[in-house]
Amino acid sequence: MPKMKSHTGMGKRVKVTGKGKIVREQAGKRHLLEHKSSHVTRRMTGTVVVAKADTARVKKLLGR
Repeated sequence: MPKMKSHTGMGKRVKVTGKGKIVREQAGKRHLLEHKSSHVTRRMTGTVVVAKADTARVKKLLGR
């Protein structure tokens, strides 16, 4: 039986914390920032936990 390969694209997008939570970056902070308000861009900084509905799919792609 061959080894399970993790989805490399998903591995670049999410990180698993020490307690097993899956965190991701906020979307919308890469380009076209000039017309977005500072309030919006500040809100998009940092990481957030992946939605509960998506965790099973993400874990499967990560090979967990």
